[in-house]
Amino acid sequence: MSKTKSWLPIFFALAVAWGSNFMFIKGGLQFLTPIGVAFARYGLGALFMVVYTRRIKIKLPRERSALFHLFILSLVFNSIYGVLLCAAETRISSVLAGIFAATVPLATVFFATFVFRLEKLKKDQAIGLIIGFVGVITIVGIWQGLGENPLWAILAMLSFPLCYGFSSPYSKKYILPLGLRTQAVVTTQLCFSTVTLLPFFIFTGVKHAPNTLWQFSSVLCLGLLGSGIAFVWNLQIIERAGSIVASTIMYVTPVVTIFMGIVFLKEHVTWNEPIGCVIVLLGAAITQGRVRVNLLKG
Repeated sequence: MSKTKSWLPIFFALAVAWGSNFMFIKGGLQFLTPIGVAFARYGLGALFMVVYTRRIKIKLPRERSALFHLFILSLVFNSIYGVLLCAAETRISSVLAGIFAATVPLATVFFATFVFRLEKLKKDQAIGLIIGFVGVITIVGIWQGLGENPLWAILAMLSFPLCYGFSSPYSKKYILPLGLRTQAVVTTQLCFSTVTLLPFFIFTGVKHAPNTLWQFSSVLCLGLLGSGIAFVWNLQIIERAGSIVASTIMYVTPVVTIFMGIVFLKEHVTWNEPIGCVIVLLGAAITQGRVRVNLLKG
Protein backbone atom coordinates (compact mmCIF):
# COMPACT_ATOMS: atom_id res chain seq x y z
CA MET A 1 0.00 0.00 0.00
CA SER A 2 2.83 2.36 0.82
CA LYS A 3 4.39 1.66 -2.58
CA THR A 4 1.17 2.68 -4.33
CA LYS A 5 1.00 5.89 -2.35
CA SER A 6 4.59 6.72 -3.29
CA TRP A 7 3.98 6.78 -7.05
CA LEU A 8 0.25 7.39 -7.52
CA PRO A 9 0.31 11.15 -6.72
CA ILE A 10 3.24 11.60 -9.11
CA PHE A 11 1.39 9.61 -11.76
CA PHE A 12 -1.60 11.96 -11.68
CA ALA A 13 0.68 15.02 -11.50
CA LEU A 14 2.45 13.81 -14.65
CA ALA A 15 -0.88 13.21 -16.41
CA VAL A 16 -1.95 16.76 -15.59
CA ALA A 17 1.42 18.18 -16.73
CA TRP A 18 1.49 16.37 -20.07
CA GLY A 19 -2.25 16.73 -20.62
CA SER A 20 -1.97 20.49 -20.09
CA ASN A 21 0.82 20.97 -22.63
CA PHE A 22 -1.65 21.45 -25.48
CA MET A 23 -3.46 24.18 -23.53
CA PHE A 24 -0.18 25.93 -22.71
CA ILE A 25 0.80 25.85 -26.38
CA LYS A 26 -2.37 27.84 -27.11
CA GLY A 27 -1.28 30.43 -24.54
CA GLY A 28 2.21 30.70 -25.99
CA LEU A 29 0.88 31.10 -29.52
CA GLN A 30 -0.82 34.32 -28.48
CA PHE A 31 2.52 36.15 -28.60
CA LEU A 32 4.98 33.70 -30.16
CA THR A 33 5.07 31.96 -33.53
CA PRO A 34 5.06 28.13 -33.66
CA ILE A 35 8.85 28.23 -33.90
CA GLY A 36 8.97 30.58 -30.92
CA VAL A 37 6.81 28.34 -28.76
CA ALA A 38 8.86 25.25 -29.66
CA PHE A 39 12.13 27.07 -28.94
CA ALA A 40 10.90 28.38 -25.59
CA ARG A 41 9.61 24.94 -24.65
CA TYR A 42 12.85 23.11 -25.34
CA GLY A 43 15.09 25.94 -24.20
CA LEU A 44 13.48 26.08 -20.77
CA GLY A 45 13.34 22.30 -20.62
CA ALA A 46 17.05 22.10 -21.48
CA LEU A 47 17.89 24.66 -18.79
CA PHE A 48 16.07 22.62 -16.17
CA MET A 49 17.62 19.32 -17.26
CA VAL A 50 21.17 20.73 -17.39
CA VAL A 51 20.82 21.95 -13.80
CA TYR A 52 19.22 18.63 -12.79
CA THR A 53 21.90 16.42 -14.38
CA ARG A 54 24.69 18.49 -12.88
CA ARG A 55 23.07 18.21 -9.46
CA ILE A 56 22.84 14.41 -9.64
CA LYS A 57 26.30 14.33 -11.28
CA ILE A 58 25.43 12.71 -14.60
CA LYS A 59 27.82 13.50 -17.43
CA LEU A 60 26.56 14.26 -20.92
CA PRO A 61 27.88 12.19 -23.88
CA ARG A 62 30.80 13.49 -25.92
CA GLU A 63 31.44 10.70 -28.44
CA ARG A 64 30.76 11.74 -32.04
CA SER A 65 28.66 8.69 -32.91
CA ALA A 66 26.48 9.18 -29.85
CA LEU A 67 26.06 12.89 -30.54
CA PHE A 68 25.15 12.20 -34.17
CA HIS A 69 22.33 9.79 -33.27
CA LEU A 70 21.11 12.06 -30.49
CA PHE A 71 21.03 14.96 -32.93
CA ILE A 72 18.90 12.93 -35.39
CA LEU A 73 16.62 11.96 -32.52
CA SER A 74 16.30 15.56 -31.36
CA LEU A 75 15.61 16.75 -34.91
CA VAL A 76 12.66 14.38 -35.35
CA PHE A 77 11.43 13.91 -31.78
CA ASN A 78 11.78 17.53 -30.69
CA SER A 79 12.50 20.17 -33.33
CA ILE A 80 10.36 19.05 -36.29
CA TYR A 81 7.60 17.58 -34.15
CA GLY A 82 7.52 20.61 -31.84
CA VAL A 83 7.17 23.18 -34.63
CA LEU A 84 4.56 21.16 -36.55
CA LEU A 85 2.50 20.56 -33.42
CA CYS A 86 2.46 24.26 -32.59
CA ALA A 87 1.67 25.14 -36.21
CA ALA A 88 -1.27 22.73 -36.16
CA GLU A 89 -2.63 24.31 -32.98
CA THR A 90 -2.90 27.66 -34.72
CA ARG A 91 -5.90 26.20 -36.55
CA ILE A 92 -7.19 23.23 -34.53
CA SER A 93 -8.31 22.98 -30.91
CA SER A 94 -6.03 21.84 -28.10
CA VAL A 95 -8.56 19.08 -27.38
CA LEU A 96 -8.22 17.61 -30.87
CA ALA A 97 -4.43 17.92 -30.68
CA GLY A 98 -4.35 16.12 -27.33
CA ILE A 99 -6.64 13.36 -28.54
CA PHE A 100 -4.23 12.59 -31.36
CA ALA A 101 -1.66 11.79 -28.66
CA ALA A 102 -3.50 8.52 -28.10
CA THR A 103 -2.25 7.28 -31.49
CA VAL A 104 1.41 7.23 -30.38
CA PRO A 105 1.53 3.47 -29.54
CA LEU A 106 0.00 2.64 -32.92
CA ALA A 107 2.62 4.69 -34.77
CA THR A 108 5.37 3.05 -32.69
CA VAL A 109 4.24 -0.43 -33.70
CA PHE A 110 4.04 0.65 -37.34
CA PHE A 111 7.62 1.99 -37.45
CA ALA A 112 9.05 -0.88 -35.39
CA THR A 113 7.58 -3.51 -37.72
CA PHE A 114 7.44 -1.93 -41.19
CA VAL A 115 10.28 0.63 -41.19
CA PHE A 116 13.01 -0.56 -38.81
CA ARG A 117 12.09 -4.27 -39.01
CA LEU A 118 12.86 -4.72 -35.33
CA GLU A 119 10.02 -7.21 -34.81
CA LYS A 120 7.43 -9.14 -36.79
CA LEU A 121 3.84 -7.96 -36.87
CA LYS A 122 1.62 -10.21 -34.77
CA LYS A 123 -2.05 -10.88 -35.41
CA ASP A 124 -3.07 -8.91 -32.32
CA GLN A 125 -0.99 -5.94 -33.41
CA ALA A 126 -2.46 -6.00 -36.93
CA ILE A 127 -5.99 -5.99 -35.50
CA GLY A 128 -5.01 -3.20 -33.10
CA LEU A 129 -3.63 -1.08 -35.96
CA ILE A 130 -6.84 -1.52 -37.96
CA ILE A 131 -8.99 -0.58 -34.96
CA GLY A 132 -6.72 2.39 -34.28
CA PHE A 133 -7.07 3.58 -37.87
CA VAL A 134 -10.86 3.42 -37.52
CA GLY A 135 -10.48 5.53 -34.38
CA VAL A 136 -8.39 8.14 -36.20
CA ILE A 137 -10.92 8.62 -39.00
CA THR A 138 -13.64 8.78 -36.35
CA ILE A 139 -11.78 11.55 -34.52
CA VAL A 140 -11.38 13.52 -37.74
CA GLY A 141 -15.02 12.86 -38.70
CA ILE A 142 -13.99 11.96 -42.23
CA TRP A 143 -17.62 11.32 -43.30
CA GLN A 144 -18.36 15.04 -42.95
CA GLY A 145 -15.13 16.28 -44.46
CA LEU A 146 -12.61 18.12 -42.28
CA GLY A 147 -15.03 20.83 -41.17
CA GLU A 148 -13.19 23.94 -40.08
CA ASN A 149 -9.88 22.06 -39.83
CA PRO A 150 -7.63 22.66 -42.86
CA LEU A 151 -5.96 19.59 -44.35
CA TRP A 152 -2.45 20.91 -43.68
CA ALA A 153 -3.23 21.29 -39.97
CA ILE A 154 -4.51 17.71 -39.73
CA LEU A 155 -1.41 16.44 -41.54
CA ALA A 156 0.82 18.52 -39.25
CA MET A 157 -1.00 17.10 -36.24
CA LEU A 158 -0.43 13.57 -37.51
CA SER A 159 3.30 14.33 -37.36
CA PHE A 160 2.93 14.10 -33.58
CA PRO A 161 2.40 10.31 -33.41
CA LEU A 162 4.58 9.72 -36.47
CA CYS A 163 7.58 11.51 -34.94
CA TYR A 164 7.06 9.66 -31.67
CA GLY A 165 6.60 6.39 -33.54
CA PHE A 166 9.86 6.91 -35.43
CA SER A 167 11.82 7.93 -32.35
CA SER A 168 11.04 4.89 -30.20
CA PRO A 169 12.44 2.18 -32.52
CA TYR A 170 15.26 4.52 -33.61
CA SER A 171 16.28 4.85 -29.97
CA LYS A 172 16.05 1.10 -29.47
CA LYS A 173 18.32 0.46 -32.48
CA TYR A 174 20.87 3.25 -32.17
CA ILE A 175 20.66 4.90 -28.72
CA LEU A 176 20.07 2.09 -26.22
CA PRO A 177 23.19 0.11 -27.28
CA LEU A 178 25.29 3.14 -26.28
CA GLY A 179 24.45 2.51 -22.61
CA LEU A 180 23.77 6.17 -21.82
CA ARG A 181 21.77 7.31 -18.81
CA THR A 182 18.25 8.37 -19.72
CA GLN A 183 18.76 11.77 -18.10
CA ALA A 184 21.82 12.38 -20.29
CA VAL A 185 19.94 11.38 -23.45
CA VAL A 186 17.00 13.70 -22.78
CA THR A 187 19.21 16.61 -21.73
CA THR A 188 21.34 16.31 -24.87
CA GLN A 189 18.23 16.10 -27.05
CA LEU A 190 16.78 19.26 -25.55
CA CYS A 191 20.09 21.12 -25.91
CA PHE A 192 20.38 20.10 -29.57
CA SER A 193 16.80 21.24 -30.24
CA THR A 194 17.45 24.57 -28.55
CA VAL A 195 20.53 25.20 -30.70
CA THR A 196 18.74 24.03 -33.87
CA LEU A 197 15.77 26.34 -33.38
CA LEU A 198 17.73 29.34 -32.06
CA PRO A 199 18.51 31.03 -35.42
CA PHE A 200 14.90 30.61 -36.56
CA PHE A 201 13.67 31.99 -33.25
CA ILE A 202 15.86 35.09 -33.56
CA PHE A 203 14.30 36.10 -36.88
CA THR A 204 10.77 34.68 -36.74
CA GLY A 205 10.06 33.55 -33.18
CA VAL A 206 8.28 36.51 -31.57
CA LYS A 207 5.09 38.23 -32.73
CA HIS A 208 4.99 40.74 -29.89
CA ALA A 209 5.81 41.02 -26.19
CA PRO A 210 3.51 39.08 -23.83
CA ASN A 211 0.78 41.37 -22.53
CA THR A 212 -0.93 39.05 -20.05
CA LEU A 213 0.26 36.86 -17.20
CA TRP A 214 -1.44 33.88 -18.87
CA GLN A 215 0.71 34.19 -21.99
CA PHE A 216 3.96 34.39 -20.04
CA SER A 217 3.07 31.66 -17.53
CA SER A 218 1.92 29.32 -20.32
CA VAL A 219 5.41 29.27 -21.83
CA LEU A 220 7.04 28.82 -18.44
CA CYS A 221 4.76 25.88 -17.59
CA LEU A 222 5.22 24.34 -21.02
CA GLY A 223 9.01 24.43 -20.74
CA LEU A 224 9.85 24.00 -17.07
CA LEU A 225 6.92 21.77 -16.12
CA GLY A 226 5.92 19.97 -19.31
CA SER A 227 9.43 19.38 -20.71
CA GLY A 228 11.53 19.48 -17.53
CA ILE A 229 9.95 18.51 -14.23
CA ALA A 230 7.54 16.10 -15.92
CA PHE A 231 10.46 14.06 -17.21
CA VAL A 232 11.81 13.65 -13.68
CA TRP A 233 8.36 12.56 -12.51
CA ASN A 234 8.22 9.99 -15.31
CA LEU A 235 11.55 8.53 -14.21
CA GLN A 236 10.34 8.34 -10.61
CA ILE A 237 7.25 6.40 -11.70
CA ILE A 238 9.41 3.97 -13.69
CA GLU A 239 11.69 3.46 -10.68
CA ARG A 240 8.85 2.95 -8.19
CA ALA A 241 6.17 1.19 -10.24
CA GLY A 242 7.88 -0.04 -13.41
CA SER A 243 7.86 0.94 -17.08
CA ILE A 244 4.54 -0.82 -17.77
CA VAL A 245 2.70 1.34 -15.25
CA ALA A 246 4.50 4.43 -16.55
CA SER A 247 3.41 3.70 -20.13
CA THR A 248 -0.27 3.75 -19.11
CA ILE A 249 -0.01 7.52 -18.68
CA MET A 250 -1.06 7.88 -22.33
CA TYR A 251 -4.49 6.51 -21.41
CA VAL A 252 -5.01 9.34 -18.94
CA THR A 253 -3.52 12.38 -20.69
CA PRO A 254 -6.26 12.67 -23.39
CA VAL A 255 -8.87 12.87 -20.61
CA VAL A 256 -6.91 15.69 -18.98
CA THR A 257 -6.54 17.46 -22.33
CA ILE A 258 -10.28 17.31 -23.01
CA PHE A 259 -11.06 18.62 -19.53
CA MET A 260 -8.56 21.48 -19.79
CA GLY A 261 -9.75 22.51 -23.24
CA ILE A 262 -13.42 22.57 -22.30
CA VAL A 263 -13.09 24.19 -18.86
CA PHE A 264 -10.29 26.72 -19.39
CA LEU A 265 -10.29 27.43 -23.13
CA LYS A 266 -14.04 26.99 -23.67
CA GLU A 267 -13.38 24.77 -26.67
CA HIS A 268 -16.16 22.82 -28.33
CA VAL A 269 -15.94 19.03 -28.52
CA THR A 270 -17.95 17.08 -31.09
CA TRP A 271 -19.32 13.64 -30.22
CA ASN A 272 -16.97 11.81 -32.59
CA GLU A 273 -13.75 13.12 -30.99
CA PRO A 274 -13.97 11.40 -27.57
CA ILE A 275 -15.53 8.28 -29.13
CA GLY A 276 -12.72 8.13 -31.67
CA CYS A 277 -10.23 8.55 -28.84
CA VAL A 278 -11.71 5.54 -27.02
CA ILE A 279 -11.48 3.46 -30.21
CA VAL A 280 -7.84 4.50 -30.68
CA LEU A 281 -7.03 3.63 -27.08
CA LEU A 282 -8.64 0.22 -27.55
CA GLY A 283 -6.47 -0.36 -30.62
CA ALA A 284 -3.40 0.79 -28.68
CA ALA A 285 -4.25 -1.56 -25.80
CA ILE A 286 -4.50 -4.48 -28.22
CA THR A 287 -1.18 -3.70 -29.92
CA GLN A 288 0.50 -3.51 -26.50
CA GLY A 289 -1.03 -6.81 -25.39
CA ARG A 290 -3.12 -5.21 -22.65
CA VAL A 291 -6.32 -6.55 -24.23
CA ARG A 292 -6.41 -10.04 -25.72
CA VAL A 293 -8.05 -10.44 -29.10
CA ASN A 294 -9.60 -13.77 -28.10
CA LEU A 295 -11.47 -11.91 -25.36
CA LEU A 296 -12.97 -9.66 -28.00
CA LYS A 297 -14.16 -12.75 -29.84
CA GLY A 298 -16.05 -13.76 -26.73
